[in-house]
Amino acid sequence: MITVRHSGNFNKLEKFLAEAKKKKFYSLLDSYGRQGVDALSSATPIDSGYTSISWKYSIEMTSTGYQITWYNTNVVKGVPIAIIIQYGHGTRGGGYVQGRDYINPAITPIFNKLANDLWKEILAL
Repeated sequence: MITVRHSGNFNKLEKFLAEAKKKKFYSLLDSYGRQGVDALSSATPIDSGYTSISWKYSIEMTSTGYQITWYNTNVVKGVPIAIIIQYGHGTRGGGYVQGRDYINPAITPIFNKLANDLWKEILAL
């Protein structure tokens, strides 16, 4: 026969998680949203310049927390120009324009800094 006994509870953990849930991270996300827009804008290859100035971000509260989204509003005839610059596209004459990976190198440092700062905020609870 095996018997398991324990004492204690999860009160401290539950309190920590409740505080983390209540903590408003909006201002931190807003700061990183602007930094992401700046990074994406400066990294966007410039032809007319319209795609580089068309970066935006939004912050939404979801059922699991906050979500930050960066997007580009330069859409021509239903085609998101930032995406075809990133991944490439076919031309009318049957050719192909090679994509340029500019989004990932621009936004990755923002993700890394954001993750570190959010973790510091959580540990400070």
